[in-house]
Amino acid sequence: MSNTGRRVAAVVEYDGSDFAGWQSQSHAASIQDAVQQALGFVAGHAVEVSCAGRTDSGVHALAQVVHFDTGAVRTPREWVLGANTRLPPTIALQWAGEVAADFHARHSALRREYRYCILSRSSRSALQRQRATWIHRGIDLQAMQSAADVLLGEHDFSAFRAAECQSKTPVRRIESLRLSRSGDYVWAGVVANAFLHHMVRNIVGTLLNVQSAADPAAAMRAILESRDRRRAGMTAPPEGLYLWHISYAERHGIPAAEGGLLLRPSG
Repeated sequence: MSNTGRRVAAVVEYDGSDFAGWQSQSHAASIQDAVQQALGFVAGHAVEVSCAGRTDSGVHALAQVVHFDTGAVRTPREWVLGANTRLPPTIALQWAGEVAADFHARHSALRREYRYCILSRSSRSALQRQRATWIHRGIDLQAMQSAADVLLGEHDFSAFRAAECQSKTPVRRIESLRLSRSGDYVWAGVVANAFLHHMVRNIVGTLLNVQSAADPAAAMRAILESRDRRRAGMTAPPEGLYLWHISYAERHGIPAAEGGLLLRPSG
């Protein structure tokens, strides 16, 4: 922790449609820049924000968790309301509060959950064009779930890793991968200790491909064991992806880890 006195965490919700992703960039608008500027205004000095998980351009978040160091003394209400007056309508703080010096939004996270939303019907949606991925063909939920089950546990996920991924290891542990349907919408929920770059989108693209295989589970197993990105499916579009939930040890006191703080869409 720096010598600025205290560490503050915050939960941020955003629509990523108009941004070039979370990370600060010199050539495009980023969510990180907007959040830092808003919090810096409230703090009265520049702040540097670290997040739990960087999201790509077009990807949304219900509960991104961030932390920053500050010398300013503000109430949780002042952090939230003050920052929200300086943020665009597509970004909003949901909670903020002081945390222990050893808390780190990324390194303290125990697991992360992403959800991917697919609109499965013959006609596209005008209203959900930036909130869900439209698939005009049918979806065999049972076939996709049988393939998804193959990915549970700890594996080398090189077949689902983007070429530009900078992680030192392709090994990750998927704790849950569940598909569900609500009307015309299909949700894929993935919980893991951590994710590789584009991992969720590559998994979804592959699930959509292997559902038509004679044995979807065997097809997915062959792709996983090949460790070859060329064997997997397309990278699903970013619009359907949501950073849904970050879990922390209870002692950190992050409300997003307790559930019930945020209004979450059904699915």
